[in-house]
Amino acid sequence: MLIDRFGRPVTNLRISLTLDCNYRCFFCHREGQTSGTSLEMTPEEIERLVRIASHLGIRKVKLTGGEPTVRDDIVEIVRRIKPHVIDLSMTTNGSRMKELSRPLAKAGLDRVNISLHSLKPDVYRRITGVDMLNVVLEGVEEAVRYLRPVKLNMTVMRGLNEGEIWDMVEFAAKTGTVLQLIELETPRELEETGFFRKYFYPLKPVEKELEKRATETHERRMHRRKKYLIPTDHGIAEVEVVRSMHNTVFCANCTRLRATSSGSFKTCLLRRNDTVNFLTAMRNGASDAEIVDILKRAVLMREPYWR
Repeated sequence: MLIDRFGRPVTNLRISLTLDCNYRCFFCHREGQTSGTSLEMTPEEIERLVRIASHLGIRKVKLTGGEPTVRDDIVEIVRRIKPHVIDLSMTTNGSRMKELSRPLAKAGLDRVNISLHSLKPDVYRRITGVDMLNVVLEGVEEAVRYLRPVKLNMTVMRGLNEGEIWDMVEFAAKTGTVLQLIELETPRELEETGFFRKYFYPLKPVEKELEKRATETHERRMHRRKKYLIPTDHGIAEVEVVRSMHNTVFCANCTRLRATSSGSFKTCLLRRNDTVNFLTAMRNGASDAEIVDILKRAVLMREPYWR
């Protein structure tokens, strides 16, 4: 098992497949990849990375982007990865889930996170830059048929969608999905920018209200995040809250390592200058043992962002 200098096991690998995206979400953090080229790993290279990582105790992989479904070979990538992991998931804007849910599930995808920041067409368009809410809602419906669980990622932003939280809770119960309420996050040096101060909406008060309403509360191992079971008119809704800003418990229980689309390990979404390139070594004929050494070096660079 991989363990960093702070005693945190690394069991999850989050792989960005591409920087490309068919949306224009104005708050997108690009998985912390603020610069880089359009270089992308091939399906064979992604499979090799996951195979090597799996021998070191990484058994959960999440595919991200950009938007991972814009890659024409996304089904092949899933099919190649699945034999090496026990849990394979993907985060997506949902724009292609109507057509891809079944083939992705057949290829081995276990579950999916679909970004759904609003149920109002005008607000959805303001946030994402596209007019595709109905397409995504159809994608959610199709995903629920083949994947479990389907999680809805709602980044809550002041002045845009904070008034829709409880409507989204009802929608999650109605559709049989899990709602993840996510705080807007930014590196500490950007906290005083007008953008962050304008849109940041603290979720701690919301979480207190969820605690009052919940019939049951569970705690996840990663980040010690809470899951609340909330009674609604449509049955029980599962709601999770992701509060990373100034949250030392969140960071102390992080079990994730990232891989950028251009082939570098990245230790933290919010950190800069924390990448270790492995793809160049791969393409220069490095052995598995040499890739393991690079991976271990990245793990030893990990440290909690909020301490």
